Amino acid sequence: MTQVVATTPGLFPLPDWAKDELADLKGHQKTDLVSGDEGAEIEDAYDRVRAELIETQHDAGLDRIVEGQGRWDDMLAHPLAVHSEVETRGIVRYYDNNNFYREPVVQGDLSADGGDVAADLGAAADHVDEGLQAVLPGPYSLADLATDEHYGDEAEFLSAVADFLAEEVRSFPEVETLFLLEPSLVENAPEDGADERASEAVDAVASAADAEVVTHTYWGALEEKVYAHLMDADIDAIGFDLIADHDKNVYNVQEYGTKDDVALGVVDGQNTLVEAPETIRDRIDWFEQQTNTTYDTVYATANTELFYLPVNKFADKLEALANAADLEEVEA
Repeated sequence: MTQVVATTPGLFPLPDWAKDELADLKGHQKTDLVSGDEGAEIEDAYDRVRAELIETQHDAGLDRIVEGQGRWDDMLAHPLAVHSEVETRGIVRYYDNNNFYREPVVQGDLSADGGDVAADLGAAADHVDEGLQAVLPGPYSLADLATDEHYGDEAEFLSAVADFLAEEVRSFPEVETLFLLEPSLVENAPEDGADERASEAVDAVASAADAEVVTHTYWGALEEKVYAHLMDADIDAIGFDLIADHDKNVYNVQEYGTKDDVALGVVDGQNTLVEAPETIRDRIDWFEQQTNTTYDTVYATANTELFYLPVNKFADKLEALANAADLEEVEA
């Protein structure tokens, strides 16, 4: 019998009060965004943001609880944007949408740099008794969003990014699940040779984790060869965006198989329409039927990060995911 686990890929919208308070504390310019050396007042505000985001997940009834990534001004680029060997430059578009991040330009060795993400996750662990989930950019996506002015070789740079993320993972507190977010595998698919290296980079990060590892892809479906190489990585589940392209994602599984567990993007992280729990459950059932597989675990999640949504719609979508998982239990 399939276990349905209600979760998210993180990157939540800031509470309304926090937007105003942090704007006053930090300022309104690019140079005022998070750099990793914030003062006590800003740290206190983010502590309260984190606690509220975790409480919202608990109230919704999610099975996995994320830190929320309230400090991530630069979305997936955040871990590099706060690194001491990285200079943040001009604002660039975040994939093909109306959000922007500071371009992280790597100018030195990406050695372990204080565990910024690990520290936030450790603070989250104080509020979560069980079901803590870590969220990181996948190595291919993080390298894709960054600019290399140090390594001078694409393969070496990707390997360095993977090693940096692996060191971050090794400093994590105990977590049950790690989501590696890899939209660039869809949006800017690696070419021959690079696709194998991307899989190896994912494997390097996953091997550092003492947790179930999900490589979540979204904004479409992976090209066949990219998907086949990703299957070689020692991960527990691959995530499929059933909102953006359900047919191609199903085809990849039909053609190449998948892991015993699967993550399904069954809630639209960029649309304010709140899905009914029954609709979410139908999407999960449809995927199992189309792939003719009963999975050990289905991670039922939003397809993308959720910071695009108004706070009230965000909370409603969390509750819908949790209720969909409960529906499955009742039917079983």
